Amino acid sequence: MTDELNELNELSELKEHIDSVLSEALVASEIAHGELNVTVPATKIVEVLKFLRDDPMCRFIQLIDLCGVDYPGRKKRFDVVYHLLSMHNNVRVRVKVAVGENDTCPTTVSVYPCADWFEREAFDMYGIVFDGHPDMRRILTDYGFEGYPLRKDFPVTGFVEVKWDDEQRRVVYQPVELQQEYRNFDYLSPWEGGEYVLPGDEKAG
Repeated sequence: MTDELNELNELSELKEHIDSVLSEALVASEIAHGELNVTVPATKIVEVLKFLRDDPMCRFIQLIDLCGVDYPGRKKRFDVVYHLLSMHNNVRVRVKVAVGENDTCPTTVSVYPCADWFEREAFDMYGIVFDGHPDMRRILTDYGFEGYPLRKDFPVTGFVEVKWDDEQRRVVYQPVELQQEYRNFDYLSPWEGGEYVLPGDEKAG
């Protein structure tokens, strides 16, 4: 219990320090579930990350992850989330930026070079464009892929599928075609059994 209180006190001190220095660059900051969360405008993300990396009390020198989150019903549809680690202080911070579907977010490659592929993945999966990125192209999907697979309005089956064409002797793209009709699964307990007769059990009743 004492360790948890010490960690909470350290987080509270860090939050107060960040709030006092970055007050004009913050949208919000809070401690939730034992973690510090900071929300900033997209235009301030580079400035904020540089501070968190270089400030002696912060020293968040490592970008652990950068990812996108989709909120289709929100005006600014996406969050870009940065997870930072201070190995010196053994503490983490989560930084969030809200980005509209037709907006861009400044690249942070100049602050954390490892953000390069993370930002490409967020672009590939969500369509979030990072302004100033040195190589803004898809990284996981195939050439010519349509759409953004992790958006919540992207169909589970996708738009196209690939298959080997024996006549053309190459891989071809074609519209998705379901190979079987929809099946109605009952998901009943095996002890209860289904409301149907299995082939071969006609005489069991």
